[in-house]
Amino acid sequence: MSFDNDAISVDVGQRLRELREARRISMRELARRSGLSANALSMIERNLTSPSVSTLNKLASALEIPITTFFRQEPEKSQIVVKRAAERNRVPFMRGLWEGLGGESFVGKVEAFMLTLENGGSSGPHGMLHTGHEFVFCLRGTLEYEVAGEIHTLETGDSLMFASQLIHRWRNPGKTVCNAIIVITGFEESDHPSEYHIASAKIRELEDTESTEEE
Repeated sequence: MSFDNDAISVDVGQRLRELREARRISMRELARRSGLSANALSMIERNLTSPSVSTLNKLASALEIPITTFFRQEPEKSQIVVKRAAERNRVPFMRGLWEGLGGESFVGKVEAFMLTLENGGSSGPHGMLHTGHEFVFCLRGTLEYEVAGEIHTLETGDSLMFASQLIHRWRNPGKTVCNAIIVITGFEESDHPSEYHIASAKIRELEDTESTEEE
């Protein structure tokens, strides 16, 4: 499976710079708070090196934010959102692709996105939870959703609905590509539920990369 060359990848270095500058924290001060060197921080912000999961955790703690904030995008909000297929926000991750369907730009408490997963594509070994309610519709292939320790296998045309504060994760256990629409509603205003799904998959990608480099 190949993805659109225009897919938007999450720029962690740029996000780090934006978060640091928004809080008026100097590079030297962030280095002191996180225990990392100013040189290491500079390399991360300039995308000369990719931060490990442990490094992201240190930075999140130093900035007093959840680690998922590094994977968040903040578009302008509107009461009416038309999202053309070619204009979707796209975040590729290991063996998968997240595509925003307009919820990230909507003022209401609704977020919708589409998952495309190759065989073995998943949100990783760590479950996630957030506020609101989650609706899942399998468009193609097989999607496995684990919710509160119970596994639900969805085939083409199947759907699932559950309270999102239950720990959950997803993966494609099949041999073909899987597509699914996920809609999250009723979440707290300060919450960004779709970012948990993006971050979980991206963190898994980082962990797998680190594991490969160590071998």
